[in-house]
Amino acid sequence: MFPLLYRTLFKTRGEALAFFGFAILILLVLPLALPVFRLNLVGKYLTFGFVAIGLVLLWGRCGVLSLGQGVFFGLGGYCMAMFLKLEASDPVTTAIQSTPGIPDFMDWNQITELPAFWEPFKSLPFSMAAVLIVPTLVAFVIGWALFQRRVGGVYFAIITQSLALIFALGIDGNQGFTGGRNGITDLRTLLGWDIRTESAQVYLYLISCSLLFFVALLAKYIINTRLGRVLVAIRDREERVRFSGYDVAMVRTFVFAFAAMLSGLGGALFVLQVGFMSPSIIGIIPSIEMVIFTAVGGRLSVLGAILGCLIVNLGKTTFSEAYPDLWLYLMGGTFIAVVMFFPNGLAGLLDRLPQAKTKLGGILARVRKGIPSETPAETKTTPTPVPDEN
Repeated sequence: MFPLLYRTLFKTRGEALAFFGFAILILLVLPLALPVFRLNLVGKYLTFGFVAIGLVLLWGRCGVLSLGQGVFFGLGGYCMAMFLKLEASDPVTTAIQSTPGIPDFMDWNQITELPAFWEPFKSLPFSMAAVLIVPTLVAFVIGWALFQRRVGGVYFAIITQSLALIFALGIDGNQGFTGGRNGITDLRTLLGWDIRTESAQVYLYLISCSLLFFVALLAKYIINTRLGRVLVAIRDREERVRFSGYDVAMVRTFVFAFAAMLSGLGGALFVLQVGFMSPSIIGIIPSIEMVIFTAVGGRLSVLGAILGCLIVNLGKTTFSEAYPDLWLYLMGGTFIAVVMFFPNGLAGLLDRLPQAKTKLGGILARVRKGIPSETPAETKTTPTPVPDEN
C-alpha cells in the first residue's frame, strides 16, 4: 500500500527529497531558528500557500485563471472570525456596552440583538464546517453557472475579479453586521485558550504547517492520478476531451470548488494566527497578489507555489521596510521579470538544472578530449592544379 502511494505521489527521488526536506524546514528548522514574532509572520505567509495550491490545480493544470480567490479566502476567514468574536463578546466582557453580549461594532451601530445568521456561529463544529462548506458551495454555484455556458479565459478572470470587488464592498458597506472596513478585530480566545500568547502562536504555526503539508501531498496525488491527466488534457485540448465523453464543465466546476475550499481553510488559519479579518485582505489587490505568489513560485509546481508565497511575502516585507515609497514598483518589477524570463516560475528554472548539468558535462568532456565544442571542424581543401601554359 505505502510503496504504491509513494510511487503515485513522487515520480523521482528528487521530488520526494524536496517535499520532505521542505517539511523538515518548516516544521523543525524554522521553529528552532526564528523568534516567535518572525515565526508568526512565516505562518501568516504559509496560509496563502493553501490558495496557491488551489491555483496550481485550477490555473496551472486546468488552465482556468481566477482573480477572485480572495473571496473564498475571506469567506473561510470570516466564518472563523465570527465564532472567535462571539466568544470574545460574552455578557461579562461586554458589560459596559449598551447591549451586552453582542460584538462591539454592532453596539456602535445601534444594533440591539444578535442577527439571526450570526447565531449558528456560536458553535465551533458548525463554524469549522462552514469554513469548508461555504466557500465550496459559493464556488460551485458560480462555476456551474459560468462553465455550463463555456465562459473561460480572460472573461472568467474578469468576472471573478469583479466578484472580489463586490464582496469587499459588500462587507465594507455593512458595518453593523460585518465590522465594515475595520473588519472583525480583537479576537482573543479559542474555547478559552488564549491564542495571543507566544506558546499558542507556535502551536498554531505547527498546526498550519502540518495541514499545509497534508494538502500539498493531496494535490500532488491528484496531479499524478487520472484526474490530473484529464485536467491537463482539458487545458491543452478542451474540444478533444469533450468529444471523448468527459463533462468538461463539471470537471472545471469541481476543481474550482476544491480550490475554493482550500482557500477557505487558509483564511481560517490566517485568522487564528493574525487575530483579525478585514476587507483589505480579500479585495482585488490581495486576489491578484495570490496569483503573483503562484506565478513566481511556479504555477505547475505544488512546492514551487508554496515557496512563491514565502519568497514574495518576504520580499514584500523587506521592500516595504527598506523602501516604503518604492516597494510596490519593486514588487511589480519582480513579477514582470519572472513572467518574462521564467514563464514557469522559479520551479521551472529548477527543472532546467538537470538538462543544464548534462549539457555542461558534455561540454567539459569534449574539452578534456581536446574536441572544440563550438568551433566547426576544419575542412581539408585540395589545391587546384595550375594549367600548363605550354
